[in-house]
Amino acid sequence: MHQILSRETLAPDIVRLWIRAPHVARKRRPGQFVIVRLHEGGERIPLTIADVDSSRGSIALVVQGVGKTTHELNSMQPGQAIQDVAGPLGQPTRIEPRQRVCCVGGGIGAAVVLPIAQGVREASGYVLTILGARTRELVILEAEARRISNACIVTTDDGSYGRTGLVTDALAEAVATAEAPFDAVVAAGPVPMMRAVCELTRPLQIRTIVSLNPIMVDGSGMCGGCRITIGGEQKFVCVDGPEFDGHQVDFAELMARLAAYREQEAVANLHGVDAQRPTPD
Repeated sequence: MHQILSRETLAPDIVRLWIRAPHVARKRRPGQFVIVRLHEGGERIPLTIADVDSSRGSIALVVQGVGKTTHELNSMQPGQAIQDVAGPLGQPTRIEPRQRVCCVGGGIGAAVVLPIAQGVREASGYVLTILGARTRELVILEAEARRISNACIVTTDDGSYGRTGLVTDALAEAVATAEAPFDAVVAAGPVPMMRAVCELTRPLQIRTIVSLNPIMVDGSGMCGGCRITIGGEQKFVCVDGPEFDGHQVDFAELMARLAAYREQEAVANLHGVDAQRPTPD
C-alpha cells in the first residue's frame, strides 16, 4: 500500500498528490511513468512521475479527473492509501549535455515536461518552457516552471493571463528570435497541440519529441491498446516510449485510437464502475 502524503488542487479537476513510493523515487528518471491501481479489481491507469522527493521517498502525480478512476483518485485525502504503484516504467528521456531545449506543455502536459526541463538544466543545458491553457484558472505549475527554466512563457487561448494565443504562436516567435538555434523541442499535452508543434518544427528541421502518454491503457505492452505507427513501424507507447520523434508519428491513427474507448468511459462515469476496456484487434 502507498500512502498519500499530501494533496493540492492546482486547477479545476486537476490535483497534485504526493505518494509514498520509495522504490520508484530512487530509480525514476525524467520521462518515466507509473501504473496506479487504487484497489483490488480496479482499473490500471498510467501517470507521469511529475516530481520526486528522495528525502521522503515520495513521488508527485498530477492527475486530471476525466474518467471514473481519475475522479476517484482525486477525491482521496492524505492518510489514505493506494494499493499499487508500479514503476518506474517506460524509456527515460534522452537528455544530452549543454543543449538548448524548448519544453512545450499544454494543460496537464506541464506535468510531463517539467521533469524533462529539470533534467536538461541538471545537464548544464538551456531551457525555455512554454505553458499553455484555455484560460487563466487552468494554468498549472507556472511557479515550478519559472524556478526550473532559464525563461518561461505562459499563453492562454482567451487572453485572460500571459500572452494571448496558442503555445505554437509563442514557439514560432521563440524560434525566430532565439539567440542560438534550439537543439530540440519537447511537447506534451493534447494530441492536436502536439501535432501542431510538429508541423511548425518540421520545416525548420528541429528535432521534436512528443510524449504519447494519453493513449496508454495498462502499461504492460500486452493489451495492444497503445499500438501506434512511428515512421511506418508498429510501436507500443508503454514499452517503446512514451516519447517518440514527433515527425514520425502517425497522428491520424493516434487520434482514432484515443476515441476508441469513449463509450465505455461514459458508461463507467454514469454508473460509477471501472471501465472495462476491450482489447483492440
